[in-house]
Amino acid sequence: MTEATGLYVEQTVSWLVRTRKEVSYEVRFRDGLLRPDRTDLLEVGSDVGGKLRRFVVVDRNVDKLHGEKIHAYFEHHGVDYAKVVVQADETVKEFGTAARIVEELDGFGIARRQEPLIVIGGGVLMDIVGLVASLYRRGTPFVRVPTTLIGLVDAGVGAKTGVNFNGHKNRLGTYAPADLTLLDRSFLCTLNRRHIGNGLAEILKVALIKDYALFELLEEHGRLLLDEKFQGLTPAGDETAVTVLRAATHDMLEELQPNLWEAELERCVDYGHTFSPTVEMRALPALLHGEAVCVDMALTTVMAHRRGLVSEEERDRVLAVMSALGLPRWHPTLDPEVLAHALEDTVRHRDGQQRLPLPVGIGDVTFVNDVTEEELAAAVAVQRELDDRLPSATGPFPSADGHNGHTPADSQDPRRWLALPSAGRPGQSGDGR
Repeated sequence: MTEATGLYVEQTVSWLVRTRKEVSYEVRFRDGLLRPDRTDLLEVGSDVGGKLRRFVVVDRNVDKLHGEKIHAYFEHHGVDYAKVVVQADETVKEFGTAARIVEELDGFGIARRQEPLIVIGGGVLMDIVGLVASLYRRGTPFVRVPTTLIGLVDAGVGAKTGVNFNGHKNRLGTYAPADLTLLDRSFLCTLNRRHIGNGLAEILKVALIKDYALFELLEEHGRLLLDEKFQGLTPAGDETAVTVLRAATHDMLEELQPNLWEAELERCVDYGHTFSPTVEMRALPALLHGEAVCVDMALTTVMAHRRGLVSEEERDRVLAVMSALGLPRWHPTLDPEVLAHALEDTVRHRDGQQRLPLPVGIGDVTFVNDVTEEELAAAVAVQRELDDRLPSATGPFPSADGHNGHTPADSQDPRRWLALPSAGRPGQSGDGR
């Protein structure tokens, strides 16, 4: 065997290729992102032939609320842009949606490395456009601007892209981090209360498995954050909002960075994501993603208590915080047979083992591989009894609004999702009529 620049050759009939690709991406807080004096949105990429061109995908409700600002921003900076407006929710998070965006992208045409895609919207839209970027010409750069809380603290900070397929959540996807993610909490002011709670569920997830101090902040100030929508309307609210957002983002990135491609399948950030993919898809559109995750966390908190990993006091504190954040702690989809099926699918996803994260107290985690259907049935019974007995701030389970939570709601059919590019012209949402 001879060695030549890392290429190993044996008897000239076999080659073993070893190569590395360095991955680097930035997640940056930047309030007032669309102010004319801000240039963050244009830092990735460059002009081609003396002209700045960008392909921009925007959530429909975000475009209704911020479309004029988006147009003014690109106009101010002399950007020739095409804008595709998408009504994005779990019911249209499918490969066909991604393919239609590709069609629009191909029609606009971009320089492969110098003209990144820009996506402005919630977690669903970022997942779809991330998949588009990873597939188009085998990979093009993109910039994410999450406009929902769950986008800021979860979908916007990692490397995953994906769409639902064959009734399964995110069954098709890639690992393709955005070159830059810009977090502007001012977008959250137009979210409805339920979608603030939806994002708080993912913050609570991180707190429960690795950050007790963050849990205490949610326990003490969670209702204030919910009321103020992280806008800092009071001094206490502003300080808490900044601290909570930075802590949640740091905690997530701290877990993701050493295991970005999920070579290690025991991931503490999978807490709340063992049963929730199946529960969410079966309940669709009744449960939002964070709500399904919270129901999963309530179940596994009860399981941890029954195993002696969590005290009764800790269990009830966790369930009380869930309620204070306006989140469900139980849902009728929690049938033991359904959960057993969900666990089987998760085992396949985790390469033959359950690798199920369970909390240890508040702020720590362990992994188990011996959960049985009988244990699930017993835990569900306790979970439902506790939900009935303990004080609750949540009401009946309304049907999810089918939108990303920004108001005003759109009365269009959810599947009339794609608008024609507005080519930077103001006042055109291109609703496809």
